[in-house]
Amino acid sequence: MNEDILINITPQETRVALIVQGAVQELHIERTLTRGLAGNIYLGKVVRVLPGMQSAFIDIGLERAAFLHVADIWEARNPDTPNAAPTPIEKTLFDGQVLMVQVIKDPIGTKGARLSTQISIAGRMLVFLPQDSHIGISQKIEKEADREALRARLQGLLPAGEKGGFIVRTQAEDASDADLLGDVEYLKKTWKAITEGARTRPATSLLYQDLNLAQRVLRDFVHDETATIQVDSRENYQKLLEFGTEYTPTVLPKLQHYTGERPLFDLYGVEEEIQRALGRRVELKSGGYLIVDQTEAMTTIDVNTGGFVGGRNFADTIFKTNLEAAHAIARQLRLRNLGGIIILDFIDMENLEHRNAVLAELKKALARDRTKVSVSGFSALGLVEMTRKRTRESLAHILCEVCPACEGKGQVKTSRTICYEILRELLREAKQFNPREFRILASQEVIDLFLEEESQHLAMLGDFIGKQISLQVENSYHQEQYDVILM
Repeated sequence: MNEDILINITPQETRVALIVQGAVQELHIERTLTRGLAGNIYLGKVVRVLPGMQSAFIDIGLERAAFLHVADIWEARNPDTPNAAPTPIEKTLFDGQVLMVQVIKDPIGTKGARLSTQISIAGRMLVFLPQDSHIGISQKIEKEADREALRARLQGLLPAGEKGGFIVRTQAEDASDADLLGDVEYLKKTWKAITEGARTRPATSLLYQDLNLAQRVLRDFVHDETATIQVDSRENYQKLLEFGTEYTPTVLPKLQHYTGERPLFDLYGVEEEIQRALGRRVELKSGGYLIVDQTEAMTTIDVNTGGFVGGRNFADTIFKTNLEAAHAIARQLRLRNLGGIIILDFIDMENLEHRNAVLAELKKALARDRTKVSVSGFSALGLVEMTRKRTRESLAHILCEVCPACEGKGQVKTSRTICYEILRELLREAKQFNPREFRILASQEVIDLFLEEESQHLAMLGDFIGKQISLQVENSYHQEQYDVILM
């Protein structure tokens, strides 16, 4: 199936949509202000060495000096005895020294970035370790036979006496020799540019920044089934042409500059799809629907028949709804970028053949996912448990924040509940203070209830405490928000 990639670029953010047969399958969003520094490589200058803390502060051109601990200094390690204590930092670094460092943790609050002198550069299938010499395999590749086979393949592709080590990523499991060699060439070229910059640039210079989203599309997303890559910005189209010419020349024939009058994402219905991907309910063409709930611990997806009654009997209706839901679930996982533990609650099926068919259809639909997925069979409760590797924030976490009214509960107290809370608050205040009047500030819904159905209770309380009670609408208040003012 042909795949089209749409890239919408503005100064504040880059958005990428993957379209298969006219339907949006994946969405990626990167905002300029929140790109982060992790992975960046700088030419740092030692500001101060702290022997008592076995650490040093390094100026890398940011507002605050960054932090380097002796455990993260590659030069302080003894390669012959890797478990031995590192060389003391005062014997490794000195004030004013210039050295190459990489950010391993972004600045948080008042703390500066954390650094390491062990450099690593990530490619699509490999991670290059220029100071190392061994070939490591990702722990996610569990079978020892597969690990050894990948190690042997890569060793066979590298020239004899090649400097630098590699870590083979999970994406390399199904890679061809040509793919691996292309990644090696790209990483070596990147490292050459970094070392040349270190020789010619002044201290505190940025030597390498991890690729932006548009560049990662050319490096990581494009494959044989990709038909076009459309970019709606002429300036960034030219930049991608230059990047592709240097690093990924094979994808250039697919790169196009979109010049239509209608916005690119509007043309393909991506904006509407983004809005739907933020909702709980996902409609199925048959009339059934999914309910997607994302929590801190896991994501649950519930399948319902809704208005679908097209089967010859009820079991057939359930089976067809579950088959359609399997494809919709796989798409929603990619679209919303849901990760971690995921529980699927298909409609109960007593027929074992139906269960196996639905599970097979789900695995088939998930096979297109570029993120590592693991699926278990049906549990004793009829649930399917699965995991999907977290690679980035989910779409909802990028675009949304916790509702200030419900604080993430997904529901708010009724107006009547708030009325009764206010009455109890008035009674507490009257026992402690002796004001001339109490004034209630609340939302329109709460005030309306006090003026109508709860007016008698409010009047009774006023008589009981012997004070006047006035009401004031605050349009900026949400339903649970109120204040009791002593006048």
